[in-house]
Amino acid sequence: MTHQLSDLTAEELRSFVAEQLTRSRDRTVQLTDAVDTDDLVRQHSKLMSPLVWDYAHIGNQEELWLVRDVGGREPVRQDIDELYDAFMHARADRPSLPLLSPTETKQYVVEVRNKVLDVLDHVKFGGDRELVENAFAFGMIVQHEQQHDETMLATHQLRTGAPVLDAPAPPPGRRLATPEVFVPGGVFEMGTSIEPWALDNERPAHPVRVAPYVIDTGLVTNGDYLKFVTGGGYQDPQWWSEAGWAHVQKASLVAPRFWGTEDGNWLRTRFGHRELLPLDEPVMHVCFYEAEAYAKWAGKRLPTEEEWEFAARFDPATGRTRRFPWGDESPAAHHANLGQRHIRPAPVGAYPAGASPLGVEQLIGDVWEWTSSDFTPYPGFRAFPYDEYSLVFFSSDYKMLRGGSFGTDEVVARSTFRNWDYPIRRQIFAGFRCARDPRPEELAQ
Repeated sequence: MTHQLSDLTAEELRSFVAEQLTRSRDRTVQLTDAVDTDDLVRQHSKLMSPLVWDYAHIGNQEELWLVRDVGGREPVRQDIDELYDAFMHARADRPSLPLLSPTETKQYVVEVRNKVLDVLDHVKFGGDRELVENAFAFGMIVQHEQQHDETMLATHQLRTGAPVLDAPAPPPGRRLATPEVFVPGGVFEMGTSIEPWALDNERPAHPVRVAPYVIDTGLVTNGDYLKFVTGGGYQDPQWWSEAGWAHVQKASLVAPRFWGTEDGNWLRTRFGHRELLPLDEPVMHVCFYEAEAYAKWAGKRLPTEEEWEFAARFDPATGRTRRFPWGDESPAAHHANLGQRHIRPAPVGAYPAGASPLGVEQLIGDVWEWTSSDFTPYPGFRAFPYDEYSLVFFSSDYKMLRGGSFGTDEVVARSTFRNWDYPIRRQIFAGFRCARDPRPEELAQ
C-alpha cells in the first residue's frame, strides 16, 4: 500500500479495499481450517483465546465498525457483542463463555462480510466523515484482522500435536559487511501525519533529535544468544535488572521459550516441528528482560524506540525521513520476510534489498524488536476513533516493539507502526538487536 490512497478514484479505492479484505480473510480461513473442531475450541494457553473466539471477534469488530457505524445497517448479532468484547472477558475466561460454535462462527463472519461488501459498494469516502476518509475504517478493520491472524499464528505455535502449517524456506543468509554501524544522530520526523491507514498512536509526525549512537547491522542470532545461555547468563544476576532477575527466578527461565536439549544438541520447537536450533536465524520468543540481560552481557544495551525508527527511516545523504528502510515503496518479497510467507525468521543477511541507508538490515519483518522505551503517546496525540486502541494502554507497564515479524502482514508493517506488550511476554514472535553509546574516538571521526 502506498500513502497515495488519496490520489485514487473512488472506484479504485473500493477495489483496493476489497482486495485487502479478501487477503485478510483468506489468511484467517487458512489458520482456522488448518485444525479440527477440537483445536478450534480448545484453549492452547491461558495467554491466548481459543481460535474460535478470535475468529468470531474478527467478525464482530467488522460488524460494529463497518456494518453498523459506517453503513448504518441493522445489527447482525447484537446479542453477542459482550461475548466478543476484548475488554469484558480475560483471555483465560473465554473458553467458559457460551461462544458461537465453529459452524455458527463461520456462518456469522460470512454474513457480516457480505453486508460489508455491500456497504463498500455504496459508501461515499471523505466528506465530513473522518472515519471513512481514504477508507480509514476499512483499513482499520483489515489491520485488525491481520493483527489477530498473527495472534492466531502464535496460538498455533503453542498448540501440541502434529504440524498443520507448512511454508517454503526463507532465502539464505549471508555474512554482513560489518557487525555494527555508527549513527551520527540528528533530527528526523518520527511518526506520521500522512499515512492514511496509520493508527492513532503513530500520529502525529513530530521532530525528534537523536544523539549519536551505534547499532547492530543485524539481529541477535540464536548462535549469539546460545553463548549467553551456555555461559551461565541465566544464573548470574549481574546481567539482569532487579525486575528481570525476579522474573527469571519466579518463572524458572533457563533459555528462550521452545528451546531444549537432547543428546547434547540444542533444539527448538516450531509449529510442531522439533528441529536443530538454526544458529544463523534471529533469536525469537525471548521477553524484554531476556533481551535486556543479553545486551548488558554483550557490553551493549537495547535501542530506544527513537533510535530504532531513526535507523529505519532516516537517510543521512538527503536528510529525508523515508517510509521504509529501503525507500518509499511498499514491502515486496525481496525487501522483507512478512505475511507468514515462510513461518520462520530468515537467516541474518537474507534481505540485502531491505537495508536502510545506514546499512542496518532486517528492520522490517522476521521478528518484532524489543526496545528500551515505554509505551507513551507522541506530542499532540489524539485518540481516534476509540480510546481502547491505544489511550488506555499508555503506561510504563508496557515495552515497545518495532518492525514486525514473519507473521506480520505488509498492511501493518509500517516503519511507524508501534506494538507493545508486557516485558515478561515470550509467546510473541519477538527478538532484538543491540545498540550502544559511541566511544570518544568514534565521536571524534
